Amino acid sequence: MVAKVELTYEDYAKTPDDVRYELIGGELILIPSPKEIHQRLLIKLVWLFRFVEERGLGRVYFAPFDVVLSDTDVVQPDLIFVSNERAHIITEDNIRGAPDLLVEILSPSTAERDGTIKRDLYARHGVREYWLVDPHAKSVTALMLDENRFALSGVYGEGQTLTSPTLEGFSLDLDELF
Repeated sequence: MVAKVELTYEDYAKTPDDVRYELIGGELILIPSPKEIHQRLLIKLVWLFRFVEERGLGRVYFAPFDVVLSDTDVVQPDLIFVSNERAHIITEDNIRGAPDLLVEILSPSTAERDGTIKRDLYARHGVREYWLVDPHAKSVTALMLDENRFALSGVYGEGQTLTSPTLEGFSLDLDELF
């Protein structure tokens, strides 16, 4: 039998800067480059999230930027929101702790992991709100933390508007996104 080696943040920090990885449960996972639709949606989301900056609600970051949830769990969500109240978790190099809101844009190579493993990981570490953006279904699944588990807040599609309890006053017109 071969023992499985559990890597740590220290190991992760030694990976090359020009290759994207995540560390989940001590396992190093190569993250492929996003496709054009993924990039286009991310740019639109960042533009729509200017609301956060304008209202002074906190800070918004986009991948690649490390979120260190534990010594063996380091992720690079597509979009990250950290409220002013939690700004102490932001460092020059990364975010150390659970952000208030994370957004993942699904792709064929990451959709299963984003919807299962990362969903459980984010809930376990206390992320308050999690969105899964599905470019092919043109929908956003919004989840809210409820007793260390995510509960479905809603599934939003074309012609609908997503509101966020985490981002007071924020609304996202799905027609603008897709």
